[in-house]
Amino acid sequence: MSQFPRFRRALFGLAALGSVLTAVPAQAQGDLLVAPTRVVMNGGGSAEVVLSNIGSAPATYRITVELRRMDAEGDFSDVAEESANAVERAALDMIRYAPRRITLLPGQPQAVRISARPAPDLPDGEYRVHMGFRAIPAAMTPEEAAKEAAAGGLSIRLTPVYGITIPVFVRKGRLEASAALANPRFVKDGEQTFVELDMSRTGQRSVFGMVEGKTARGEAVFQQRGIAIYPEVTQRKLRVPVTPEQQAKLTGPIRIEYRELPENGGQLIAEVTSAIR
Repeated sequence: MSQFPRFRRALFGLAALGSVLTAVPAQAQGDLLVAPTRVVMNGGGSAEVVLSNIGSAPATYRITVELRRMDAEGDFSDVAEESANAVERAALDMIRYAPRRITLLPGQPQAVRISARPAPDLPDGEYRVHMGFRAIPAAMTPEEAAKEAAAGGLSIRLTPVYGITIPVFVRKGRLEASAALANPRFVKDGEQTFVELDMSRTGQRSVFGMVEGKTARGEAVFQQRGIAIYPEVTQRKLRVPVTPEQQAKLTGPIRIEYRELPENGGQLIAEVTSAIR
């Protein structure tokens, strides 16, 4: 238990930096902080995700696993269990986790334990679920209930429900993947300008990293982290918002790199050098 006070201090530091350093392995929503934001288990095994209540009141969270699919725009759709394919069903069947409901005092962290046991005859591949952590709204206090009853009539109370979802991967076998970038261009959506490019992937697993655009002199002009291409798609589009000042620098040949995150080694995954039109 002595590790939690140290980890709690680290989580608070990450929460303070999260809006600036998007590469930090933690994500906050409402009063909930979750770390890490991706779990990869090679060949099965176990892992932990730590939740921390960074609010000023006790909070209860429900923990679930669900299926989601990526589309060619990089967006996700929920998948009902009855619509799951064989790979998705296998992912649901092998993942175990506990607890499934947590009440945390302010500043209190707690670990959620995750384990996966792939069957020996399971085909090699990457199996994925998405783990959700959602706040359960607090019930009305007796005082609040009495006040509403005294007021009479119908009252409606809107309570926001905060949640975070992270992917959990199980990789079985020796899996390879590669990616490519192509056709960078400017597109406008309302008043916002984007650099849009086509991304493609081959292999048996997902790829994940950051995309960075650099001038011919090596000056970094734009960057976007947390970019994934999951196995259910071989191609997707990516849009990176740019300001007018950034767009003015994106003249002539621009080198766009897709790399692993620095904390994962920073290895180059794919690159393209092209004028952006």
